[in-house]
Amino acid sequence: MPELVYPPVITAAKTMFRVLDLRLKVEGSHHVPRTGGAVLASNHVSYLDFIFCGFGAHPSRRLVRFMAKHEVFAHKISGPLMRGMKHIPVNRRAGAASYNAAVDALRGGEVVGVFPEATISRSFTVKDLKNGAARMAQDAGVPLLPVALWGTQRLWTKGRPRTLTRRHTPVTILVGEPIDPAAFPDANEMSAELKARLTALVDRAQREYPDSPAGPDDAWWQPAHLGGTAPTPEEAAALDRPARRTPAA
Repeated sequence: MPELVYPPVITAAKTMFRVLDLRLKVEGSHHVPRTGGAVLASNHVSYLDFIFCGFGAHPSRRLVRFMAKHEVFAHKISGPLMRGMKHIPVNRRAGAASYNAAVDALRGGEVVGVFPEATISRSFTVKDLKNGAARMAQDAGVPLLPVALWGTQRLWTKGRPRTLTRRHTPVTILVGEPIDPAAFPDANEMSAELKARLTALVDRAQREYPDSPAGPDDAWWQPAHLGGTAPTPEEAAALDRPARRTPAA
């Protein structure tokens, strides 16, 4: 079927990049295969990461079908767009159906995008990964590519106000070499390899990033181990933990 929704959305995103004069750095996009299925597994620091992860596949002329929580598909505005772009809804109460839909898409030659950390990392470091991305690559027999994003958190992230009109922000997109599922019969081992490669890519993106915080009040977007004031991984885990209800007296 013809793509009626995705191309105009890409055009709108590129227009936004130009208007905001985002300083995009894209490396490794040649790793995205021009034909056939593949899984793109990205770190997650911003609500906008799907836009930039998908942009990393654009030089290969591939449209990425992202897995996203089903609430996004239920929204009256985002829902029709998500369905029109053939993204894949994830219902945690019916996870098998979402997983099977993703594997079917991969076997059909689609590129599927996932965020294996499941939620945004408040510490801006790579969290423990779910092994679903590795299992999908194994079941479909397609490569698994790590994707590192950096700078997107400065536009919109968890616990911070949106700054979608921020101009001249550098954004780094690094696509790593593909991981061959045939080399990893165990999904947990493959997921561990993914985390190692993803962590190395994110660390490189952070250390090569052309901007530094303007001062103490601007250090929130920098991870603690690089001198920023973002929560440590331990502090971030505590913030993400559901609050316990106090028993009634």
